[in-house]
Amino acid sequence: MNRLLLFRYQIIILCFILCTCNALNVVIAGGSGRVGRELATLLHNHHQVTILSRNVFLASAPSRVSKDFGWLGDSFLSKHKSLKLRDWDGGDLLDIVGKDWMFWQDDVLPSADIIINLVGTYTEQRTMAVERLVRESSRLCPNARHILVSLVDEDLKMTVKKKRAADCEKMLRDNCVDAICLRGELNNVNDICNRILKEIDSD
Repeated sequence: MNRLLLFRYQIIILCFILCTCNALNVVIAGGSGRVGRELATLLHNHHQVTILSRNVFLASAPSRVSKDFGWLGDSFLSKHKSLKLRDWDGGDLLDIVGKDWMFWQDDVLPSADIIINLVGTYTEQRTMAVERLVRESSRLCPNARHILVSLVDEDLKMTVKKKRAADCEKMLRDNCVDAICLRGELNNVNDICNRILKEIDSD
């Protein structure tokens, strides 16, 4: 009886070790939007997930305070306790109101296996966010897989937004060893999440 019990414990421990060996450290920039919320839900049980937010306080508030910042909410984070949120300087520093954005790169990137960029605005802020992620990851985690998600041109509509999306993709491809650029439709969150998951699983 004792041998059987010992054998069962050994199997449980082995399964736990195998599960944690396959876990990846996933960093999601712009992860407090619609796609980020869905993606974090799908990833958090199997991987370590950190969401970079321009304002963690507002992203985790019980109710949405401002449409200028992404929001996950207190109840969502309570259900997904393994998710981590981290302030970062994802765009123009004038937009920063998060109190703890300094040294985000040193806290988050050295252990990153996958960096997913979901920054949704197609202003200069998006270009700056891509540039910051590329520059800092080149220094701290040069072999990380980068996945940049942009809307299809039909949803972007404006020429300046189309050009900015293409410029960000080019910046990523030119500077990262493992760069994947995906395009998705505005209202098809499930499709883009499934395509991101496929790219993560192929790592």
